[in-house]
Amino acid sequence: MKNLDAILPELANYIAHHNQSNKAISEVAVGWHLEHSLLVIKQITATVAQSEPKLYKSKFNVKRFVVFLTKIIPRGKAKAPKVVIPVDEITIETLQESLKNTYQAIAYLKDCQEKQYFMHPSFGQLNKKQTIQFLAIHTQHHLKIVRDILK
Repeated sequence: MKNLDAILPELANYIAHHNQSNKAISEVAVGWHLEHSLLVIKQITATVAQSEPKLYKSKFNVKRFVVFLTKIIPRGKAKAPKVVIPVDEITIETLQESLKNTYQAIAYLKDCQEKQYFMHPSFGQLNKKQTIQFLAIHTQHHLKIVRDILK
């Protein structure tokens, strides 16, 4: 599995195709998947940065274990929270700006403490390392959809 720094350049390569869609694959266009992925990284990073490390409690989670082991998120099984659903017009310029902000968020995330965390609705608390793993798996999930749209 690639890390986030290695995944984002691939994501950037699809920005030029932001308007392309294929309703048989996804109800939304490529740009939506790109912007959603970037929003998820930025929002989760902000949440981790604000978390209190002493409140982190490691706990086994079967769903998390399976997704982290297989590195696959099943399509159509989860609904994105409103905060990470793109609402503004998606253009090449907005995607490039969002990508730049996402690189800054990742750099910020790397400076967080190991026990700072994000509370995932299905996977429970994810510490910094698990959060980074989740973000990579989630971004790869949307890149697979983008690749399928563009086939």
